[in-house]
Order: sequence, then structure tokens, then C-alpha cells
Amino acid sequence: MEVFNELAVEIQKQWFKDWFNSPYYHLLYNNRDNAEAATFIDKLLNYLHPTANATMLDVACGTGRHSSYLASKGYTVTGIDLSIRSINIAKKLENDHLSFYQHDMRLPFRVNYFDFVFNFFTSFGYFDTERENENALRTMRNALKPGGCLVLDYLNSPYVKSNLVPFEVKEKGEVVFDIAREVNDGKFQKQINILDRSRLYRTTFTENVSAFSLHDFEEMFAHQGLQITDIFGDYHFNSYDEQHSPRLIIVATKH
Repeated sequence: MEVFNELAVEIQKQWFKDWFNSPYYHLLYNNRDNAEAATFIDKLLNYLHPTANATMLDVACGTGRHSSYLASKGYTVTGIDLSIRSINIAKKLENDHLSFYQHDMRLPFRVNYFDFVFNFFTSFGYFDTERENENALRTMRNALKPGGCLVLDYLNSPYVKSNLVPFEVKEKGEVVFDIAREVNDGKFQKQINILDRSRLYRTTFTENVSAFSLHDFEEMFAHQGLQITDIFGDYHFNSYDEQHSPRLIIVATKH
């Protein structure tokens, strides 16, 4: 019995492997605004002023929408993601300036190689242990050249806690998503019950994202030798306000 309990715990820890590879994940989030993403990238580039030959790494790149837009500006961009389904979609966008690889961010990926590393849209904090989160941040830090820049875009935990929607139902064609949210044990937990009426099929997935505060990130970044140089509170680069900002966008430099 203990063996099965351990297995269940391990499956729960690795929720992101199954969910991010599920067609239902892509269906649920298919309304993400490409125009908004492009506007954010334009503002980011205007702030960062990369040189024309800058190299960039997009960690947890998904289907490559940010990576592709960055590459369209002439930069050399590499995207990595754990989901083979996402990478297969992203690979259709590859060109001389743009390449994609399936890769686990907890493992090293090139060292002292990139001018910029990006981690967009709360693509961090999935892991169950402090060591795994440290490993993921270390991968980003090590991938940077000395003096290189990391931009990490995360949800703003105090804002999300105070604006949490406990229950929500979304319909995408024949698929119904019944979503329950709560804060538990320092994590934002989302249970997604799915009814696919076209297949008469039910299934359930979970999302667990750490409710990291700015202070948590300050400690993690300092431990990895990353100097925070700026903090923004939304995709328009307004100043960060703990209670009112929807995002926590951290800009840091590698020592």
C-alpha cells in the first residue's frame, strides 16, 4: 500500500508533464492574446535595447509565440519546453534565427551562451521542492553570459490571492471545463474537471503553482548570483505595487 501511495505522490508532483502535453491544455488556453504578447515584447525590447546580434533563450516557450516574435525582429532565439506536443507545434516556426528543443528546465542547457534569458507567463514555480526550483533558476542563470539579463514574468501572489475566482465554467465547443481554485500550502491550486461531449469522456487535471512573493524571489535570485535591477507590475511596464499589480516582472543581471 505504501508503494502505491508514494506513486500517487510522485504523479501529483509531476502534474505538469501530463497537463502541458494534453490537447485539452491547448484548447483551454487557445485564447491567449497574440497581439497583447507582441505589444509586451515591443515594450520589453524598447526597455532592454538589445544589440542587433543578441542571442536569446525563451525558457518554457510553449508553442513559441514569444520566441517567434522575438526572432522576427532579427535576434537569434532558442526556445525550450518540457512538452513535446508544444515543441512539435513550435518547430513549424523554425528558421535561421529560431530553433526549438524539448528540454526540462531543471537540467542545464548551455552555459555562458545567451545575452538574454526570458521566462514568460508564470512558467516557473511548478515544482514541489525548493531544490527543483533552485535548479530551474540555476539553468537560467548559467545559460547567461556574464553580465547577461534575465527577465522573469510571474503572477503577483498578493493580488491573485485577493482576486481569486473560486469556481468557473468555460465551454470551448463540445468541451466543458469546470474549474475550481484555492490557495493551499503556499500554492495556487487549480482543479480542472473536463467533459468532452463529443467523446462522452471525462477527465481531471490539476495545476499547482507556488505563491512566491517578491521577497521569495529576492532570496532565490541572490542565492544564484542574480542582481535585480528593475521590477514591473504589468505588461505595460508600470511600477510594481504589491496589492494592485497583476504581474511581478523581475529584471536581473548575472554577476
